[in-house]
Amino acid sequence: MVARRVRALDRKLLRDLWRLKGQVLSIAFVIASGVALLVMSLSTHEALRITTDAYYERYRFGDVFATVKRAPRHMEAQLRAISGVQSIQLRISKQAILDLEGFTEPLMGRLVSIPEGEQPMLNRLVLRSGRLVAADNPDEVVINEAFAVAHGLIPGDMIEAIINGNKRRLRIVGTAQSPEFIYVMSPFALIPDKKRYGILWMGQSALEAAFDYQGAFNDLALTVVRGADTRRIIEALDILLAPYGSIGASDRSDHPSAWFVENELEQNKASARILPTIFLLVAAFLTNTVLSRLIATERSEIGLMKAFGYSNREVGWHYAKFVVAVALTGIFAGWVLGAILGQISTNGYARNLNLPLLIYQPSPMAFVLGAFVSVAVALAATSRAVSKAASLAPIVAMNPPEPPSFRNNGVLLGKVMSWLDEPTRIIVRQISRWPVRSLVTIMGFAGAVAMMVLSLYFTDAVDEILRTHFDELQREDLAIGFNEPKSSVVLQEVLHLPGVVSAEPMRIVPADFVSGHRRHRGSLQGVIRDSKLTQIYDVQRGQIPVPPNGLVLTSRLAEKLELRVGDEVEVRVLEGRRPVVMAKVAEVYDSYVGMLAYQNIDALNGLLKDRPVTQYVNAKIDESQQVELLKQLKNLPAVSTVAVKSVAVSNFNQTVADTMMIFVGFFSVFSFALGFGVTYNAQRISLSERGRELATLRVLGFSRRDALYILLGETTILVCVALPVGCLLGWMVTAVFVNAGGFQTELMRLPLLIAPSTFGTAVAVLLGASVASGIAMRRLVHKLDLISVLKTRE
Repeated sequence: MVARRVRALDRKLLRDLWRLKGQVLSIAFVIASGVALLVMSLSTHEALRITTDAYYERYRFGDVFATVKRAPRHMEAQLRAISGVQSIQLRISKQAILDLEGFTEPLMGRLVSIPEGEQPMLNRLVLRSGRLVAADNPDEVVINEAFAVAHGLIPGDMIEAIINGNKRRLRIVGTAQSPEFIYVMSPFALIPDKKRYGILWMGQSALEAAFDYQGAFNDLALTVVRGADTRRIIEALDILLAPYGSIGASDRSDHPSAWFVENELEQNKASARILPTIFLLVAAFLTNTVLSRLIATERSEIGLMKAFGYSNREVGWHYAKFVVAVALTGIFAGWVLGAILGQISTNGYARNLNLPLLIYQPSPMAFVLGAFVSVAVALAATSRAVSKAASLAPIVAMNPPEPPSFRNNGVLLGKVMSWLDEPTRIIVRQISRWPVRSLVTIMGFAGAVAMMVLSLYFTDAVDEILRTHFDELQREDLAIGFNEPKSSVVLQEVLHLPGVVSAEPMRIVPADFVSGHRRHRGSLQGVIRDSKLTQIYDVQRGQIPVPPNGLVLTSRLAEKLELRVGDEVEVRVLEGRRPVVMAKVAEVYDSYVGMLAYQNIDALNGLLKDRPVTQYVNAKIDESQQVELLKQLKNLPAVSTVAVKSVAVSNFNQTVADTMMIFVGFFSVFSFALGFGVTYNAQRISLSERGRELATLRVLGFSRRDALYILLGETTILVCVALPVGCLLGWMVTAVFVNAGGFQTELMRLPLLIAPSTFGTAVAVLLGASVASGIAMRRLVHKLDLISVLKTRE
């Protein structure tokens, strides 16, 4: 008997799911969005973590790195003797200017030595085409694949490079990748530029002869035995290498490429924590709203089930199964969508990071977690409605619900109501008699707007970073770097180059900043006091003048070192005579990019006990002569770096846009679906609740248009009220998202700035979703069967 009763309820459940398929699918799609985001984010993060770890291990990425000016190779025995060192690789690494036929701008590259005819012991190459360099030809090179693809280079092509002041024509014999150069960053760049910065692996003997480094090295990498104390190894390295101009050894976490990859993974992890949570919470909110009203419409059916002997537990379990069925529909769709999007996202990351291998094996944990969270959230959100349905007594359930109590609306509101036509008064009364329901619906609409604001926010953040960094801070057109610091005479020489209108010197020295137990390794930048081309720009206060003495720190650096204006910080310069001085913090300014420290260039030269020297020159140029200027810079042997600002801006826009448009596209679709789901369900349930009322109005002479107006007018009013609330909620959600740890890094932090156009677009999207839902409801209202609706169920 019990089994037959259960089967009867199961058949009713299937009929209800089919009858309400539109609402079920819209709720399920919202749940699917949250599950898909969770599965996509977790599987992408896991795949990238597994892939990079395998890449590092398989191709023997170093654990510790160090750079010196020049050190003898016979030190290798001493270095190997350090306790915990497993393998060591000594090599030569130098910056160079490259030239390709048909390419106007001078290109930059790094020359790295490798053994002829064999793989290096550490940081091994993933040969993608061709072969390694041979011992009998000193002009052979292997180039990194990203640079080769960007220029269409293949083995057999030629490339020119200025090596130690001499221009040489090099033959490309292979293309490769390396775990050491996943991210390839040129000086002055915020993001990688695959087209203008390349890696050239050249034979060890060839580079020794080119730079007169026989029996010497300037760069090393080593691995440590498992469990070794890396910090002690670094301390021992620093002691041994200090006489040779070392700027200090560092472990893998501080390696530029590895740091960027880790930063990317942390941001991905932060996204996996925050974004799916927001979607699932909104989905829970929507599920509670819809199912509470849905169960209320089944009041008489609940009474009949109770009258036929079904217990409270059976009725409650029946509606709980309905909730679980809706959630499972969304979960299965979310699993499939999440796996597909995870594969797409991971492939995109692998392509941008130039990973030669990809291990995408989504862990069952991501799917289990998505299912568990979705079901738990859906049940928790609807538990009150289910419990209320189960506890209704048969006699109570089979009677119509108690109508809301009538209240006098007051003289003023009554007068306003008298000005309205009859359909509009019906709409206003409906909203005012169910204030809690109206508020809940408004919050559902507001959640959809908030998600769209969050989706579009990133374009605003990038625009603001571009404006402050490239328009306000870097006002030069061109930056020129030299192999070694030059005397101030070089400034006059630059001014005599074609097209140079004005020029200013700048010096950058590596340094450790120490405040108590807090420490930061960075650089100290020297600029002239009245600089017009490199301005210290505070995002709140504008331009900050360079003080004659003392340091100017970014707020991020000051926070890290717990410094304020007037405090002193220990500066340990890591080049030249390596002075250690106490410097006063003269100013702290707010910036979106970097953890920078500035000082007057004259004070910096005095600190280093140097005559006036410069290492970089920032220039303003005449664009009509830019091509001729770049041609000359290609052939200057003392130049190691040329950065054109317009190119950097274009590369930044293109690179960020490629990844951001995918991200914004995903979330825009999900946000539109969320808006449509909220709107459609609100209107669909309102039609279920008020079908008899609308049919009665039709019988009394109201037109289809009037009935549709009454149904959609309520939603329209609630949507209009929800728009400003959604914009405010969007700002709050964005603030939570931006302030998550993974999005505030040492390289860059996202500004909490939302453009009015973003709010406008979010509002337009919700209005569009509402219109789409209204079109769907129009068909249902026009198909309303007056006879069947007006039939009583008794």
